[in-house]
Amino acid sequence: MALAIVGGVLAGKPGNGRESWVRASWLLGLARLGLQTHLVEVLDEHALDPDGPERSLAGDGPERQLAEDGQERSPAGERQEREFARSAAGAQLAAAVEELSLQGRVSVLDRHGRSLYGRSLEELEEMMGQADVLFDLSGHLGSAPLSTPPRKRVYVDLDPGFTQAWHVDPTLAFTVSGYDRYVTVGVNVGTASCAIPSGGVRWLGTLPPVLLERWASEPLVSEPFRFTTVATWRSPFGPIALGERELGLKHHEFRRLIELPQCVGEAEFELALDIDPADARDLEELRSHGWSVVASREVASTPRAFGEYVRGSCAELSAAQPAYVETGSGWFSDRTAAYLAAGRPALVQETGAGKRLGAGEGFVTFSSPREAAEGAARIAADPLAHGEAARRFAQEHLDSDIVLGRLLEELDVAC
Repeated sequence: MALAIVGGVLAGKPGNGRESWVRASWLLGLARLGLQTHLVEVLDEHALDPDGPERSLAGDGPERQLAEDGQERSPAGERQEREFARSAAGAQLAAAVEELSLQGRVSVLDRHGRSLYGRSLEELEEMMGQADVLFDLSGHLGSAPLSTPPRKRVYVDLDPGFTQAWHVDPTLAFTVSGYDRYVTVGVNVGTASCAIPSGGVRWLGTLPPVLLERWASEPLVSEPFRFTTVATWRSPFGPIALGERELGLKHHEFRRLIELPQCVGEAEFELALDIDPADARDLEELRSHGWSVVASREVASTPRAFGEYVRGSCAELSAAQPAYVETGSGWFSDRTAAYLAAGRPALVQETGAGKRLGAGEGFVTFSSPREAAEGAARIAADPLAHGEAARRFAQEHLDSDIVLGRLLEELDVAC
């Protein structure tokens, strides 16, 4: 049986249930195709804070604790694992493992190679040496304390535009060099219709995989019709420059949509936001224009909570990063994939993906506030048809069997 390692962050993004779904969709999607899979995360030491609820990931024996893989640890190792288990990162991982059924498929190391959860560094070195392929999401394992290479290393770009701009910027230490193949969720990257520089890298476009069986479509229960999304208001990355052009950030695009609730009286609009107190003025403006705003950490902090929030919505409405929009990247959101798989229509800003994939019913795109208002009114007027179309779109384009099966074929990796 072929072995695939996924490099990615589960523990290191506490309070963000959506990010757990991203990594799990790759890990479990590859397993559905018959591969043996394991996720490896390297956690920064600053993530081991005591702010998270105490939630043990190890056994509770009074004399000695066992890690998740059942292997005995030294007293020093036990202390380190207990510290991790009490941290916000440990609580986030515990929720992801339990709610997404990831038992036995995850290991976490610190930057020095010490095991915090799952397998030891020595065991992971052996596993990596036997691996047919490493899918390294956002290059997470690029500086990991793992020296044994797999047969094939694949960089998976989740932030098209940012990744490539940083790679070609000589003032930054960032690079994507050292991989055998390169994959991006910007389906137009590397084509004539996309302005993102390739930096000498041949990028293979893919859509985000979604586990359809985990997103069974359910009837709409909310009235009145409610558009939602889960987002970070101000990107931690900061703007990027492409040539002489500086591209703004997602909150600039949301500001352009500020009057949308007042233009579509037959629907409500809610944002589940991670927003800094310094952006209180934006928060006040949103609410004064009819937007409902809730804290994303309160409604979508774990995978289960994120799923319930999506299914409790009627449709998604979201802007996108200008780096995705203005370059024609063809970026497709994993969050939007979840809404569609749950039979919830998505009304999202056009990045070039809609034009390529045939947006229309269920998956609807807009390029201006007026188009957003028209799209919202259309969806709210016929939610059943758009909901059914949303699920069909996910089945035809986003099913992990289709997306990852095609990718493995392109990368010449046997199942």
